[in-house]
Amino acid sequence: MKLRITTLCENTAGAIDVLAEFGWSVLVETDEVNILFDTGPSISVCHNADILGIDLSKVDKIVLNHGHFDHTGGLCQVLRRMRKEVEIIAHPDIWKATYSRRQGRADRYAGIPFQREELESLGARFNLSTKPVKIADNIMTTGEVPMVTDYEEIDPHLWAREANTWEPDKVLDDLALIINTELGLVVVLGCAHRGIINTLYHAQQLTGRKEIHTVLGGSYLIGASEERVRLTIATLKELRVQRLGLCHCTSLPVAARLAQEFGDKFFFNNTGTVLELS
Repeated sequence: MKLRITTLCENTAGAIDVLAEFGWSVLVETDEVNILFDTGPSISVCHNADILGIDLSKVDKIVLNHGHFDHTGGLCQVLRRMRKEVEIIAHPDIWKATYSRRQGRADRYAGIPFQREELESLGARFNLSTKPVKIADNIMTTGEVPMVTDYEEIDPHLWAREANTWEPDKVLDDLALIINTELGLVVVLGCAHRGIINTLYHAQQLTGRKEIHTVLGGSYLIGASEERVRLTIATLKELRVQRLGLCHCTSLPVAARLAQEFGDKFFFNNTGTVLELS
């Protein structure tokens, strides 16, 4: 299977003329299907697709990692560019009213910045499921990721509001994309709010494969404790991950630490990065 993954949005730019935005989006292209995983926060995906010579009308499906604006804010522009009906695979909780709440700061809405009806009028056809969704013979989503490690936790600043009630957001909608290749699993994360290791364990369980070749995306190690970072690194080594392209919500200090620990197995996966497996 030929596999090509192009990063269309990330916090930093790694190619000439592309835009960087705080967010995440990658295009996954195979012989069988083209998948846009997340859409960034606003204009970068369409702009960068033009710069990189990518025709978004050839996207077959869109997968949303979770509902936060930095992963969904580009949806309207992408749908207008595609000009066709397209299946959007996600968890039902993408429509929850989610907020970032920090002491001393105003509550900030963190969810999708559009109404469902607006997106559907542009061609979106939502396939919302808590379970894994098979996209192709060797590609699936994780569905909900179980919390099994004792050192990974949900960001306590994330909350969900329903009517007048606040509750901690468990971010159940945070899913990943699993691509089962001859070399091993390629796991595309968004933010890994429920833990990068929890997500990788779940991918192994769903596929029955232990070999993990590549892990891309956000690991939500930003602001993580030294113990969590240390245990995460130790487990990634135990899992014998061959390539780590962590970025976005990983944070630059943690990325630098990962580069030291993993050497040339690590790369900072910024906007414009292209990975190919065959």
